[in-house]
Amino acid sequence: MTSFSMHGVGVSSGIAIGNAHLISHALLEVVHFKIEASAIDEEIARFERAIGLVKHDLEQLKAQLPKNAPAELSAFINTHLAMLSDKSLSEAPKAIIRTELCNAEWALKQQMDDIVAQFDAIEDAYLRERKQDVVQVVERVIKVLLGRDQLAASEKKLQARQERAMILVAHDVSPADAIQFKHHQFAAFITDVGGVTSHTAILARSLNIPSIVALQRARDLINDGELMIVDGSEGVVIVNPDPEVLAEYQLKQNQWQLAQQKLQRIKTTKAVTVDGVAIDLLANIEVPDDVVAAKASGAVGVGLYRTEFLFMNRAEMPDEQEQFEAYKHVAEAMKGHPVTIRTLDIGADKQLNPDEVVTATNPALGLRAVRYCLAEPQIFHSQFRALLRASHYGQVKILIPMLSNLAELRQTKLLFARAKESLRQQGIPFDEQVPIGGMIEVPAAAINADAFAQELDFLSIGTNDLIQYTLAIDRADDAVAHLYNPLHPAVLRLIQMTIAAAAKYDKPVSVCGEMAGDTKLTRLLVGMGMRQLSMHPAHILSVKSQILQSEENVLAKQAKKILSMTDLEKIDPLIKKFNGEVH
Repeated sequence: MTSFSMHGVGVSSGIAIGNAHLISHALLEVVHFKIEASAIDEEIARFERAIGLVKHDLEQLKAQLPKNAPAELSAFINTHLAMLSDKSLSEAPKAIIRTELCNAEWALKQQMDDIVAQFDAIEDAYLRERKQDVVQVVERVIKVLLGRDQLAASEKKLQARQERAMILVAHDVSPADAIQFKHHQFAAFITDVGGVTSHTAILARSLNIPSIVALQRARDLINDGELMIVDGSEGVVIVNPDPEVLAEYQLKQNQWQLAQQKLQRIKTTKAVTVDGVAIDLLANIEVPDDVVAAKASGAVGVGLYRTEFLFMNRAEMPDEQEQFEAYKHVAEAMKGHPVTIRTLDIGADKQLNPDEVVTATNPALGLRAVRYCLAEPQIFHSQFRALLRASHYGQVKILIPMLSNLAELRQTKLLFARAKESLRQQGIPFDEQVPIGGMIEVPAAAINADAFAQELDFLSIGTNDLIQYTLAIDRADDAVAHLYNPLHPAVLRLIQMTIAAAAKYDKPVSVCGEMAGDTKLTRLLVGMGMRQLSMHPAHILSVKSQILQSEENVLAKQAKKILSMTDLEKIDPLIKKFNGEVH
């Protein structure tokens, strides 16, 4: 057997060694054929039965979730159930069947392609990845329409292989599919599609198993049962490894597992450097139930609660009461620890009604985040009221995304003041001193951070967008993704300018992008003066370990040297040397 390797995007660290277990991709099997006009009603009935069966299966899966299942799973199932009830999937294909006289599978796939195209126009990476939910739901329906129970067949294969570690290989893996295999412990997931913000990635991190996405052709090139190595830390898959390579990775795997066991010992230890500098390690969450993982990781608060999830995959916006209940749940669950909730970060290219999408010439530079909310003040008003009401039940902080000028901030603060006054008039309690902060994710905001620091209670650096906008690189574009580098001198200087501005006016500042959870950058950020890092809960212990082994005064000197450099090629080796020194 020929040995070969593949490279993708590592979304959950660790090393797994096992045999490939392939899941079919039903969408590749859809064919187009015409039906007679007399068969329209029968074809529509067949489509409705398939939708009903998938709904029934998902409801059963939800009811059978074990108590210790990752909190994300229930939320994902609810999302898929909501999508099955949405007219864009439950009704629109019927119209296609009637007008085009085509089979139900083809009609559903055509509608799916239209919806996916709309998602592709979205600039925000997290929201854009939600298209995979549409694909996953459609694939489940098409499997029923094709008359194949692929999951049952997979279950039988798994039963025969349960003595061996298994690695799931698929075009994509929905959370619902993963639950079907809940009796089997997969060693890793690898998929052809997805990104760091895809649900597959979130699921893999919550299960704490190695995972690699965006491998493009893994499902085509890997044969069922082949021996594989998955290195989630490096984003590498090795198929049919040579004995020497296998032995090397078995050693690495043992070392990794021992390291993970040791990390558990520091869960309750405070993140303090050797010379006594405390660093607050906070959690990023997407849904209210994520607080379970946040607390289990030892996070001292929530540094970023992305509220977009409440607004996605539905025909209309959540009302004030629904938002209030979600925010209150998180505030109460964190029991006095700070909870930073970001206001709606969504673009004008994502409408309430998915059939009424406005296509922007360049959505990355269009009406999104705070710009969108200022253009729709009622949405802002409703969210501000819900957030303020929730502040009565915990230590809530409010974060405004994508600020680029002071006029936007002042308009926002005016709407915020109006929301406060409306609650006062109704006698509804809230924290009068609730802090309001701003995301520094546009170069203009970083350059003008001094002014923003004077008018805000705190700053939060969104490094994902800051890097993208500074370097003019679309992270989702494979052709230029290799140029996306957080160590670019321009990026580091913008971060340093923001930290300096916050320090000047004694305002807290944090990093809440992917840089915060990257252990290769932990020492650099601490050396630059960062005292708050917010990340996915799965990364907190690894980052804490780096902090516990470092001396801040030494890190500051080394960081200063790196910040003085203008050549990216010279920075990379310095970072490696930086991280090789344990104090």
